[in-house]
Amino acid sequence: MAGDEGRFGRIGEVRACWCPQGVRPTVPKQQVRQYVYAYAAVAPSLGKMTCLTLPYANTKMMNLFLKQVSLEFADYFVILQLDKASWHRSNCLTVPENIRLILQPAHSR
Repeated sequence: MAGDEGRFGRIGEVRACWCPQGVRPTVPKQQVRQYVYAYAAVAPSLGKMTCLTLPYANTKMMNLFLKQVSLEFADYFVILQLDKASWHRSNCLTVPENIRLILQPAHSR
């Protein structure tokens, strides 16, 4: 299987809005960042995939995702190929019994 996560969301600017003359408040401009992360693992030979939408990309969320993969593919021994994101290599990562992680080697240019 191959797995990865992607960030989806928006970056916007909050600006002053219209109001009657003499009542206009001073509103500073600010950046708004709102994201969700889609974690997915694909098993092409089985024609199956599993995914979760989670609020962060970190070790805690990766542990939730690995548990999900383990449950959905409980009848299989899963070899999951991942990139080298820090949460894929964390010492606090809990890998279920039926999953082994293989990290992609660094690519050369």
